[in-house]
Amino acid sequence: MAITKKDVEYVARLARLSLTEDEKENFTSQLSSILEYMEKLKTLDTSGVEPTSHPFVSKTVWREDVVKPLFKAEKILENAPDKEESFFKVKKVLE
Repeated sequence: MAITKKDVEYVARLARLSLTEDEKENFTSQLSSILEYMEKLKTLDTSGVEPTSHPFVSKTVWREDVVKPLFKAEKILENAPDKEESFFKVKKVLE
């Protein structure tokens, strides 16, 4: 499937892009090359490949969730500039 200049103009209009004639020709050529390559990839036999397989081993970099005891409100409020009961007291923002 080849991309035409008219296709590029249509997509550019949808994306609200203003392209010069050189850019239109360049994108037409590039997109056509990409689609030709995709057609080549369609000919490969992928019947033995798992749908979610990846050539690299992925490992999560996030730490494990660990439940930790909470601080008591009194401990947290020790550094508060102003407090009332077990709450931070702040200036009124809205009237």
